[in-house]
Amino acid sequence: MLGGSGFIGRHLVEALVEQGHGVVVPTRRRERSKHLIMLPTVDVVEADVHDEETLARLLAGSESVINLVGILHSRPGSPYGPDFARAHVELPRKLIDACRRARVRRVLHLSALNASRDGPSEYLRSKGEGEALVLAAQDGIGVTAFRPSVVFGPEDRFLNEFARWQRWLPLVMVPCPRARLQPVYVGDVVRCLMLALGDRASFGKRYDLCGPKVYTMRELWRIAGRLSGHERPLVGLGDKLSYLQAWMLEWAPGKPMSRDNFRSLQVDAVSAAPLPFGVKPTTLEAGAAYLAGAGPEARFSSYRYTAGR
Repeated sequence: MLGGSGFIGRHLVEALVEQGHGVVVPTRRRERSKHLIMLPTVDVVEADVHDEETLARLLAGSESVINLVGILHSRPGSPYGPDFARAHVELPRKLIDACRRARVRRVLHLSALNASRDGPSEYLRSKGEGEALVLAAQDGIGVTAFRPSVVFGPEDRFLNEFARWQRWLPLVMVPCPRARLQPVYVGDVVRCLMLALGDRASFGKRYDLCGPKVYTMRELWRIAGRLSGHERPLVGLGDKLSYLQAWMLEWAPGKPMSRDNFRSLQVDAVSAAPLPFGVKPTTLEAGAAYLAGAGPEARFSSYRYTAGR
């Protein structure tokens, strides 16, 4: 599983282990994946997945491969920056080639809602290119692509960040307050991926993954503040000020937002399509109950998990 040590990956690995599957998780630094090393049937391997020979060796003997690799920031470029190109386009291309060499016949690929070669942001354009590339590889390989909206759940870097900002700031300037999103619970994403693994009817298809309700950005900030017990006054910024804020935050530690993120938010991350395979979507209020325990002790594992990322 590529990207198995990340937010969605760790939840998916745990679900696969519960069903008795063996999982190989390559990672750049093994010590950052201690949360997976102790799991039975999981082999955490320190490896460079961008090296084609290494990737082919990692896939040897595997029945399926799941690609969850994704990044939110890149140096700029046209039609997308080099970091986006490496993670979202070149790696999927190398993965398909490695699958052919290792005779792996099943690939699940995590894309993004609104991914398109002509999308408004470099992120969406690179995700669209990678998605099109893997879906074109249907000669002997069963490929299924998933296009989630923003994903929330324990240890996410979405609602947890909204709650953290409100914990320390007396007033929050909300960028793109009217942007519309349809957050999907990480457990629902995992269930869809798990059910797709053995479903031949899903070969060659792509599925939008969204929750049951559409929210504005302002509403999501308000919910995160309320559930964490730190609700603050919110001031919505117009487009020009949102863009300026994004530019300033590009220089902040951890880069909480970028101008490219701003461009992604110009398109609503919503879909009318139901979750596939009969999965019933979890409501935001039920799935985000973890925010209620956002005290220092409860947040320790989240800080440890995101440290250095």
